[in-house]
Amino acid sequence: MSEQVPLRVLLVDDEVGFAEVLAKRLRRRGLAVEVALSGAEGLRLLRENDFDAAVCDLKMVDMDGIEVLKVFKKMVPAMPVVMLTGHGSEEAAKDGLAAGAADYLLKPCDIDELLAKLVEAVGKAKADTPPPSA
Repeated sequence: MSEQVPLRVLLVDDEVGFAEVLAKRLRRRGLAVEVALSGAEGLRLLRENDFDAAVCDLKMVDMDGIEVLKVFKKMVPAMPVVMLTGHGSEEAAKDGLAAGAADYLLKPCDIDELLAKLVEAVGKAKADTPPPSA
């Protein structure tokens, strides 16, 4: 049996306490998590690292989550992004899906539900990505 590489996840959320707790809980479940506390920091981390998926808050001070999502999709089109919203806005969540988000959850989210959505989105993205040509 081969050793499984942990999912590499970029978490973008400007609520420091929430981001730290969520990152800790995801790491306990075996994920490799990098935290960005602003949209700009998330873009910088994505330029510097490879991630299997991202989790992004919809409402942040410096950048709207939809803006971050659109830039992420330009930078790494195949990377799934799960949007989080603490504002319960179905309209904003639908905007996120229309802009290319893999899925969305309301904050605070169930950690196991988020993990399941990440695993499902990464699996689907890998299945949809053609293998490199020889």
